[in-house]
Formats: sequence, structure tokens, C-alpha cells
Amino acid sequence: MSGRLSGKIALVTGAASGIGLATARLFAREGATVVGLDTRPVPAPDDGIGHCLADITDAVAVEAAVQTTVAAHGRVDVLVNNAGADVFSEPLSLSDEDWEHCLALNLKGAWHLCRAVLPTMLARGAGAIVNIASVHGHRIIAGCFPYPVAKHGLIGLTRALGIEYAARGIRVNSISPGLILVPRIESWFEREPGARERQTALLPPRRIGTPEEVAYTALFLASDEARFINAADIAIDGGRSQVYHD
Repeated sequence: MSGRLSGKIALVTGAASGIGLATARLFAREGATVVGLDTRPVPAPDDGIGHCLADITDAVAVEAAVQTTVAAHGRVDVLVNNAGADVFSEPLSLSDEDWEHCLALNLKGAWHLCRAVLPTMLARGAGAIVNIASVHGHRIIAGCFPYPVAKHGLIGLTRALGIEYAARGIRVNSISPGLILVPRIESWFEREPGARERQTALLPPRRIGTPEEVAYTALFLASDEARFINAADIAIDGGRSQVYHD
């Protein structure tokens, strides 16, 4: 590897599987000191990755995890807010509890992390935050409420913080993945025969994306190569969101 993150301290949430795990592993291979944050232990072996158990919806736990990271490594240079989960419901059947859970997990949790790491970044006048949003933050799919509400908010958070702190050396960008072969998608395909084939046929490249492809985009945005990219969102969906579908 080329060491594109050599010497940087990176915090990655949702690092136990899928996009988060792929990102943590890639960042470590590229020279970063990586701390993975998740509610579950990360599968071994993971050379070069430290691990911390914490729930991103718990602001106190997030602050403690960030302070532990700063105490051990002196700072946080890169934050990747990846943790989140689908919450789909018919709108009028959605409980208040599920509404709050969706926003806490897919929007407020990212804010908890941003709020916790920004002071150390601002003190140094440098930092990169990458939020993993979704194509649901750009296009509405029936039956997926209220998940798109949270992801629209996450893209808004990205833009607002990016502009707020641009002059102080902080960059905040987001990535909007489409259909990616993470464990929950694999489980869906196993439960529903034919779903893999139907979904693949909708994608212009006629294949489904991989967690590693999202991770490489996060790597670029986190690196100094992207130092003039700020308050931007990059779609990783094979072009599907550009094509009209019934």
C-alpha cells in the first residue's frame, strides 16, 4: 500500500461489519492508526485496528470513547460516521419509538461523534469527517419511510458543518451508497429467492457494489488528496439513481 493515511488517527463507527469493517481495514493498510467503534466486537484478526464498544446513540458513551482515543493517541484526524440501520415502515403505522430510533441511529448518532471530535480537530486546525449517507438521501423509494428523512438530514448536517468550519481547516463530506453487498443485504437475498437477480438487473453495470468500493471513496475523502473537497456528497450506486424506474 501507498500509505495515503500515514500518521493519521482515524475513528470509524459501525466497524464490526460491512462498509465500516472494510473502511477500518483499508485505512489501517494505508498507514492510519484506526479505532473501530461498534456495539459488537469486531471479528478477528484485525491487525492494526483498535476496538471500542459503544452505542452511537448514547452521547455520554460516545464522548468517553473519543476521550479515550484522544488520551491514547493525542488527537483524531479522521472520523468516518458509518454506523446506521434501515428503519422502514408505513408512515401512519410508525410508532414514536421507531421514529426516534431511526433519527437517533441514522442522524443524531453522527452528530454525537462530530460534536465529540470537532474540538480536537479545531485545536489543530485540521480534520476530515466522512459521513456515510445513502441514495435514500437523494431519491425516495416507497415503503422506506422514515429512513430517507434521516439520510436527507445527514447530508444536510454534512453541508452545514462543512461550511461552518471550512475556514478553520475542517472538511466534512458524505458518501451516498446505493445497493452494496453488506451482511443485511446478503441476508435479504437468502430470505427472498430471486431478489438478487431482480436488483442486479436494475443496476447499469449489472452488478452490485462491494463494501470495499465504498471504503476506497472514504479513503480518498479522508486523505490529503481531497483537501479542496468540502461539503460534497459522492454517490456510489453504479449510476442507478440517474435512471428512471417504475
